[in-house]
Amino acid sequence: MANSNQRVGEYVLDQPIGRGSFGEVWRARHHVWADQWVAGKVPTDPLYVRNLQREGVAIHGLAHPNIVRAIGFDPFAPTPYLAMEYVPGTNLRALIAAKSLSPADAVAILRQVLAGLAYAHERGIVHRDVKPENILIHERAKADGYSAEGVVKVTDFGIGRAANATVAGSIAYSQSISDAAGKSIAGTLDYMPPEQRAGGEVNARADLYACGVVLYEMLTGENSACTEGPSDRGPASPKYLDDAFRRSYARLEKRFASAGDFLQAISVALP
Repeated sequence: MANSNQRVGEYVLDQPIGRGSFGEVWRARHHVWADQWVAGKVPTDPLYVRNLQREGVAIHGLAHPNIVRAIGFDPFAPTPYLAMEYVPGTNLRALIAAKSLSPADAVAILRQVLAGLAYAHERGIVHRDVKPENILIHERAKADGYSAEGVVKVTDFGIGRAANATVAGSIAYSQSISDAAGKSIAGTLDYMPPEQRAGGEVNARADLYACGVVLYEMLTGENSACTEGPSDRGPASPKYLDDAFRRSYARLEKRFASAGDFLQAISVALP
């Protein structure tokens, strides 16, 4: 178990900001440059080191304003760690729970999520665990709005690149690092497309299915347990977003072919 003021690699742990079954996320500062803050993942279970290494490999080299970037990584240190960009603010789950998002807000957020995923997909990385807990909202959004560049960031690429990971493995890892509230297995399954639940091969369109579920939640405050469009539950939601949701929530062969296609579909009515 890590402790406040513990030295881990180049960093000194400050306070925990997330905890799961296998590891913890801490806000940490550089041991020399005290104003340099990072989010540091450290294991509480030896098995987590393997997942930590997988995530470090997956996000190495991903440099995009909508993806939390890796800063430092040492899976072989006395206390293994992955240091990542620290994003002050909250995650999307909190905003959905507060029912504070307008349809325009939802579109602005999803546009940035899809932009980050498109960049990762072009480099052969599939996230496989897109959900509100893994979408961070920078505190700048309060002043600058959700469309400001880089205020929305996708994090936790821990099972990225694992082309043949099992459903059980996906569930276990997706819960390994979450916020303090955590989520149930059923909640994680809600974001998995049929092919992923069945243990089949997963490609980038699995992330698009999950994005459709996230869109529905932002627009309605509810999880998409049926094929009703968001406007059937929330009249303020524009009809064109119903079509975008259905194309993302569809079976694999009918789903959007790319994040770019999804991005275009939700942008048609915007200036």
